Amino acid sequence: MSDLQARFDAAVVNSKSLPERPDNTVLLKLYALYKQASEGDVEGRRPGFTDLVGRAKYDAWAALKGTGAADAMQQYVSLIEKLQEK
Repeated sequence: MSDLQARFDAAVVNSKSLPERPDNTVLLKLYALYKQASEGDVEGRRPGFTDLVGRAKYDAWAALKGTGAADAMQQYVSLIEKLQEK
């Protein structure tokens, strides 16, 4: 396991015990970075207008299309570290 993968896995665990709950924008960013790092580019159809949460998640993930897994992992780790400082 690479050092980055280990740091990413630790950040995922640490994300569950942040000092305070991030706002929805940050939560969407964390979701999108996690999905991009673990699954790659978003696939499938965009949820319909009645599924607001699903649509927001899809859009956040789709915005990262083309971002490499390593880059997404690094951004996720950096964001979690920043949130832990608060």
